Amino acid sequence: MANVEKLLAELTDCDFKELLEIKKPKSWLKSVSAFANERGGGLIFGMADDKKIVGLADIKRDIDIIIKQIKEKIAPLPTIDFRAYQTDCANL
Repeated sequence: MANVEKLLAELTDCDFKELLEIKKPKSWLKSVSAFANERGGGLIFGMADDKKIVGLADIKRDIDIIIKQIKEKIAPLPTIDFRAYQTDCANL
């Protein structure tokens, strides 16, 4: 949990998504584009707006989908950085 708190403290702007909306990629691609056109920011999947960690079922699959959608829909291609954090599910 400490790594997630540190990440949130470092970000000047961020958006939270409880899950990856595969059928509605515009819902999160808008955030990626906005961050790329400004000072940057963080799009955090697996976290609710109230900063409660809900997690993701298949992080590898979700990252693959995110990369594919960004490559197909955003030009020029923004610089992206992925970080995955494991949390103690018993404390969620």
